[in-house]
Amino acid sequence: MVKVSMVSLGCPKNQVDAEMMLYLLKNGGFELCGEEAEADVIIINTCGFIEEAKKEAIENILEASQYKKNGKCKALIVTGCLAERYKDDVTGEIPEVDVCVGIGKNGEIVDIVNEALKGKFENRYGEKFELDLNTPRILGGMPFTAYLKIGDGCDNCCTYCAIPKIRGRMRSRTIEDCVSEAKRLAAGGVKELIVVAQDTTAYGTDIYGEPKLCELLAELCKIEGIHWIRTLYTYPERITDELLDLINREPKLVKYLDIPIQHINGDILKRMNRKGNEKTLRALIEKIRSKVDGVTLRTTLITGFPGETEEQFTELHKFVKDVKFDRLGCFAYSAEEDTVAASMPNQIDEQTKIDRMELIMETQMTVSAEKNAQKNGSTVEVLIEGYDDFIKCYFGRSEADAPEIDGKVFFTAKRPLKIGDFAKVNIFDTIEYDLLGEMIE
Repeated sequence: MVKVSMVSLGCPKNQVDAEMMLYLLKNGGFELCGEEAEADVIIINTCGFIEEAKKEAIENILEASQYKKNGKCKALIVTGCLAERYKDDVTGEIPEVDVCVGIGKNGEIVDIVNEALKGKFENRYGEKFELDLNTPRILGGMPFTAYLKIGDGCDNCCTYCAIPKIRGRMRSRTIEDCVSEAKRLAAGGVKELIVVAQDTTAYGTDIYGEPKLCELLAELCKIEGIHWIRTLYTYPERITDELLDLINREPKLVKYLDIPIQHINGDILKRMNRKGNEKTLRALIEKIRSKVDGVTLRTTLITGFPGETEEQFTELHKFVKDVKFDRLGCFAYSAEEDTVAASMPNQIDEQTKIDRMELIMETQMTVSAEKNAQKNGSTVEVLIEGYDDFIKCYFGRSEADAPEIDGKVFFTAKRPLKIGDFAKVNIFDTIEYDLLGEMIE
């Protein structure tokens, strides 16, 4: 059988696209291969959101191209956001790439691979809406955790963001389609469901005329076998009392909210085409914490947006110190071509952007240490992800930790445990962003 290897980069939404292509390839008669060196065909599913992501994609493409010279690889195919964004430029500037595939043509990946193996190298592009969001998947990560992509594209049009140009307008799946897939995932052993879209809180507005995230989450909570449901990418202006009450009421909905606020200064948010200001954001965070006891709050910030003054950055820095988010990621602004912000006046120099980002993250490290120290003596439920032979203990995540982006819980146990099960762990110490504990028998 012809062996196909896929490398998927970027966000969870891109990972879901890769998993759908893996299903199509296996169903099309190909053998899926984890080792690029052993593959006849290598597919790089790229991210192209910001400069660092583009660099990572190009590095992976060039790495994979070595297997055409020194390995078995007969065709190197590039898909995903970089392929969609730059189209024929990819094959034009990186001659090692044989075929470039736009997002709308992912569903034709079997035909594309077959043609490439015959020496027919032809780039393929289509409309974004041609991507079938209901395609079955082969999970690429751990079998007990899965992302549920409830829509694609975005209508928010933030001035710094290229996603609407790459992915198109928001396109929600129906509640029935989402629930049907979630049931299939649960039947296959998935215990943690992570709901994703570019903006999950906008889910349903395009097909139902109003947001339907709460209705969807309520239906997902009825599915037998699902233990945790986590929702990412919830926008602050669309977080309603109904959503908070649902999270507080439903035991399957983990008390975790990912709210990408990006900044708190009203003028900067307006130029970002975002809503709100420091006052409204402080009020929102206070309301969330009062309504959802023990909630974990995560956010992302951007430093060095065009025109950001020292005073505006100081406001943001003080906000981070005052509000004390449980989880926080910060990015130095990346001027992306074809975005409104890239042509704005008063662009900030690169070093200043980085210095501001690093100061935010240094402050957050102190906040995180304080937050973790407060957990000493507490008991947390942990989804067991593996065993570390070097330090002789198990590790996993609590409901306060999303995969890839948050910390881990490392713990000892007096008996062998099964990966994918849940354990009650007593916390007794911390290491940076991670917790240490022992299982309660």
